[in-house]
Amino acid sequence: MLWKVLSYPRFRLTTLPTPMERAQRLGSELGVNLYIKRDDVMELCFGGNKVRKLEFIVADALSKGADVLITRGATHSNHVRLTAAAARRAGLEVYAVVTPPGSLALQGNILLDRLLGAKLVPVEKVEEADEVMLRLSEKLRAEGRRPYVIPAGGASELGVLGYTLAALEVLQQSLDLGFKPDYVVHATGTGATQAGLVLGLKLLGASHVKVVGISNGRSRGEMLSRLVRLVNSTSELLGLEVRASEDDFTVYDEYSFGGYGVITKEVVKTIKYVAEVEGVLLDPVYTAKAFYGLSDLVHRGVIPRGSNVVFIHTGGTPINFQYAAELGRYL
Repeated sequence: MLWKVLSYPRFRLTTLPTPMERAQRLGSELGVNLYIKRDDVMELCFGGNKVRKLEFIVADALSKGADVLITRGATHSNHVRLTAAAARRAGLEVYAVVTPPGSLALQGNILLDRLLGAKLVPVEKVEEADEVMLRLSEKLRAEGRRPYVIPAGGASELGVLGYTLAALEVLQQSLDLGFKPDYVVHATGTGATQAGLVLGLKLLGASHVKVVGISNGRSRGEMLSRLVRLVNSTSELLGLEVRASEDDFTVYDEYSFGGYGVITKEVVKTIKYVAEVEGVLLDPVYTAKAFYGLSDLVHRGVIPRGSNVVFIHTGGTPINFQYAAELGRYL
């Protein structure tokens, strides 16, 4: 059934598969067999998990004759950065509605957004962002433009397809490396990454592999609702009978350290620890919190010692430069 995903139009933005590396030293200290899926090393503008989603989304925009993309995210948004880069690769313009948290100073992703020529529209209230995107779309259409609106994080059925295929990569690379994954752990936020992995593993008959999402801010209840909706609507898009329920998802919401974008001593120590032990850079908003959650779940015995664990590095390295002052308080 995965052929239905493979047959969907894609606008290629990176070389796949991304590497999967054995994290020998980190795994040894944790007591698990740890592998890192390096979705942070894609060619497109510092990479990240949004690239996989944008391959399908941009292809759809082009098929509809769009000449400008509109999306939204936090001011430190990886999704905005990569949407801007993908738009330029496809010859499109891009507008981004950006909301707190994060500074608009020319650092990190904001600097990259500006270099890519993205037109940023700052909005103070997150709950108003979708309405601002709608009004902007109507304004551009009235001017004769052909806008295409992308939801935050690329969290749509087309976005889910990116990680439905990534599930196949994880299984193939695990086989090549001589192990069978027990857990796949990653940061979960807008939901398309986790939804795609769960759907992909279902289609491959590998639902025994537990996908663990570490929420970067949303409550477990909110995440479960989003994930079920995304999997089921994507399955319908593909004409499949596969359906998901909340029992298909594992989400932990206790590692956000006070909420989305909140940076604490524990977060910075995790970035420094992983960098010093394995030479891998995490970020303070997504991947550091996810790795902290992974470590704590192992220490608590939720993930048994000796398990085969794949940690998906979803990107976000430029955020470190945007939050240099906050990181510096704890270094």
